[in-house]
Amino acid sequence: MVLLSEIARITGGTLEGIDVEITGVAKIEEADAGDITFLSNLKYKKHLTSTKASAALLSTGADFTELQNRKIPLSIIRVSDPYISFLCLIDLFHPSAKLPTKGIHPTAIISKSSTIGNYVSIGAYVVIGDNCSIGDRTIIYPNSTISDDVNIGNDCIIYSNVSIREQSLLGNKIIIHSGAVIGSDGFGFAPKPDGSYEKIPQRGIVVLEDDVEIGANCTIDRATLGKTLVKRGAKLDNLIHVAHNVVIGEHTVIAAQTGISGSSSIGNYCQIGGQAGLTGHISIADKTTIGAQSGVPKSITESGKTYFGYPAREIHETWRIDGAVRQLPQLLYDFRDLLKRIEELENRIASINQEQK
Repeated sequence: MVLLSEIARITGGTLEGIDVEITGVAKIEEADAGDITFLSNLKYKKHLTSTKASAALLSTGADFTELQNRKIPLSIIRVSDPYISFLCLIDLFHPSAKLPTKGIHPTAIISKSSTIGNYVSIGAYVVIGDNCSIGDRTIIYPNSTISDDVNIGNDCIIYSNVSIREQSLLGNKIIIHSGAVIGSDGFGFAPKPDGSYEKIPQRGIVVLEDDVEIGANCTIDRATLGKTLVKRGAKLDNLIHVAHNVVIGEHTVIAAQTGISGSSSIGNYCQIGGQAGLTGHISIADKTTIGAQSGVPKSITESGKTYFGYPAREIHETWRIDGAVRQLPQLLYDFRDLLKRIEELENRIASINQEQK
């Protein structure tokens, strides 16, 4: 249990209301007595009237009339960013799992030509090939395979069953979740006259810069020549495919099941929704948002815009097209009605003409 006044101190916020004891954290619609919750998305503000939480993190200076309708008072901590403050409290009430013991498990197989840093944890049945470098305080969980000539920086976490292929270069503070493959061959095949395909040698590398996170079962292909590059601070969700020679910009976030075709370049601070698909050899401007399930067939050159649809268009254009499409059933009904009325009118005119003769 933690006093609300202590939570205010931790978050740098201002307490309004009773200094109660807090026993946990929860979402606003699921919170119970003793919990602290938060509100950052205004579409959830209706829950301020009914939430059972004992306290809430709210934005400094924000007024909510919903609080006036409560039967039970709600203590409040005013903070500049309720969501970020709430994330700090998750660690307070739900500490992360215990880290592995420092040291090398006796079943790990490590080449004598590789260099292992200080305070490293290497789990059971890890394989590390020739001429590798593992930085200080890095953790490699069981059953992962590090091929020859791989460089991994300091403070990285490599979860179980990850494969990092030869010559990959990883910076500091990188997290790679289970099942990911870094440096698999790019998808390159040249058609032959007889209709078969000749495999194109894939001799490039993969580079992950500092503070990158790669989700479970992602595949990042090595370049044909040169490098596939994921820049500093980028975050990839699970089940994402990054093809050969792709560049992903700094602090770009990409949701699950997205596919990025070869030699495409994504700018900095972009947001890409789940199941989006990007064709090859295109460029995406900085601060672009691409909606879920969008198909991007060509480059996006203006920064700061949102695109959605299949094919992806600037979102306001997509909304206009979608609005027009929704009217098609009624327009078709009206069109058929007009055809019927025209036919009736033509028959009437023909009848009048016949009578006049």
